[in-house]
Amino acid sequence: MPTLASAIETMTPEQRQQRGEQLKQDGIVIKTYDLWKTYIMGDQEIHAVSGVDIEIKRGEYVAIMGPSGSGKSTLMNLIGCLDTPTKGLYYLNGKLASDMEDDELARIRNKEIGFVFQTFNLLARASALHNVELPLIYAGVPTGERLERAKETMRAVDLEARMHHKPNELSGGQRQRVAIARALVNRPSILLADEPTGALDTNTGNEIMALFERLHRQGNTIVLVTHETDIALHAHRVIYIRDGKVERDEAVSR
Repeated sequence: MPTLASAIETMTPEQRQQRGEQLKQDGIVIKTYDLWKTYIMGDQEIHAVSGVDIEIKRGEYVAIMGPSGSGKSTLMNLIGCLDTPTKGLYYLNGKLASDMEDDELARIRNKEIGFVFQTFNLLARASALHNVELPLIYAGVPTGERLERAKETMRAVDLEARMHHKPNELSGGQRQRVAIARALVNRPSILLADEPTGALDTNTGNEIMALFERLHRQGNTIVLVTHETDIALHAHRVIYIRDGKVERDEAVSR
């Protein structure tokens, strides 16, 4: 009997589009079908992601957790449209990202995904406000609206008083808040955070996780990638990855 994944592989482009529209209507922002990422190393095939099926609904707060080498970073790159799968399908907010070319992926990244990285990735010579404003510049948002939205987002992460400071004038926690504001300013479908507390001390890390919880309560969809159990348990659901596969998918008991 054919699987749902194999059946979808044989769909016409129109049927695939209809599938995406149905997923969006059902509030499913991330959906993968039999997702694979295979690397060729000499005469070996390395399956970094091996047939992953996951579903994340709008408004969820999900952690993807696994040890080093488990495939979680590769899966994050696929979800974040930073890489393309070797096989399988990936729908992001109703759009079939796995079929897209590089230019389309760049557009969907800017529109649909807000990235938060461990190393902040801020422009050193730009103010915090300008760092937050950058995604709106790439999106072609007019200057007045751009500044207002950037300031509004800075207020949302409690950094209004520091918006004209440069990154070297901010603490690690404040720099991560700037990075979170930059991720939020385009009002993305998902906030994708990769080890967001990895460069922070414990107390500052706890403050950042409290901010994520607040942002989730405000309606943001958050996907958190981590190898730390205590960080993963801040989410409301944890997808455990091992050897490129979903080992288990559990709700976090509160």
